[in-house]
Amino acid sequence: QVHVVESGGGLVQSGGSVRLSCTLSGFRLDDNAIGWFRQAPGKKREGVSCLSKRDETTYYANSVKGRFTISRDNAKNTVYLQMNDLKPEDTAVYYCAGDPRNALRFVAAARLCTIDGYFDDDAWGQGTQVTVSS
Repeated sequence: QVHVVESGGGLVQSGGSVRLSCTLSGFRLDDNAIGWFRQAPGKKREGVSCLSKRDETTYYANSVKGRFTISRDNAKNTVYLQMNDLKPEDTAVYYCAGDPRNALRFVAAARLCTIDGYFDDDAWGQGTQVTVSS
């Protein structure tokens, strides 16, 4: 059974840092596609950062470039999102999505993050809240 669990969120001051973790179970992370998304109150969910298996590229939303870093530890079946220089506009629920069926191996990272519907419904976590105070 597929499980995706995010952790590491919390309250942080503007300019601070947080590292989110996404632990997968029921399937191997390997080098499969993976993504971090976020949704702020009243706003549409947006792709923050995605890793592609197809071309081993990484996508970052313009709003987080230079501040956020996605990484993976295949041995731990865990993906991380290091978030530095946080701003109040980064406040959101952060979600992780995986690819348990390796169905996204031919999809580029930018598409994974910017086009809805790639990640299966059962491959999402419940989210972790990040609140950045000014």
